[in-house]
Amino acid sequence: MTIILAVLFTLAGLVLGSFLNVCIDRLPLKKSLISPPSHCDSCQHELGVLDNIPILSYVFLGGKCRYCGAKIPKRVLLVEFLTGALFLVAFLRFGLTAQFIITAFWICIFILVIFIDWEHQLILNVITYPMAIIAVILLAIDSFVPGANFFGDRIFIPNISLYSGLISGVLLFLFFFLIAVLRPGAMGMGDAKLVVLIGLVSGFPLIIFSMLIGIVIGGIVAIILLSTGKKKRKDVIPYGTFLAIGPIIAMLLPGGIMDWYLSMGK
Repeated sequence: MTIILAVLFTLAGLVLGSFLNVCIDRLPLKKSLISPPSHCDSCQHELGVLDNIPILSYVFLGGKCRYCGAKIPKRVLLVEFLTGALFLVAFLRFGLTAQFIITAFWICIFILVIFIDWEHQLILNVITYPMAIIAVILLAIDSFVPGANFFGDRIFIPNISLYSGLISGVLLFLFFFLIAVLRPGAMGMGDAKLVVLIGLVSGFPLIIFSMLIGIVIGGIVAIILLSTGKKKRKDVIPYGTFLAIGPIIAMLLPGGIMDWYLSMGK
């Protein structure tokens, strides 16, 4: 049964990854996610069912549009594969629980942030504002509603309360806000808003580990891009992309590592 569920949730991740690609393409341009239906950006031809099968369509079509031969961005394949793989890891980590469902939800949200910021250098309010509200509501339910164990232990990582999430989010916002004000260009206000969401999802002390992951990965990628000449010192490197990687990794850490790390905050 576990194997069947693992396969089903992986497939669900692949399908949601296909939808995330639509969001990544359209949200920055303020386009509807529903209309028009999926189509080739080059020839505008509406895509059929066979053109929208996650991963398989890209592979069988050789990464090109069936109708005009235009190249399909490799990001399409990457997002579908990544979402499916992370759903599988989340299921293996948490099993069929509410924590798995909520983790899968945040995985989708942070994948949106990662790729939109990488491609457009934008962290959209339409994502961060409503998601922050949802995070607060879920934390409040998890912390105060009697019988909240109905959701399967805790909705978020154990030992993270509403107060912990709020304090983490506010402190991070103030820190990033000061950087954005004192050093314009070094950090954007979008980053400051994003870390509020990360703080709400992570709480203390997990937020420290989450931020550290993003900072280290961002630093390594920046060094590689600069050393290979793909980026120059004055070029913008989307910092939000790397900040959003941190909470995904932190949420999916094996239980033993998580328990050890959280025990450090006691």
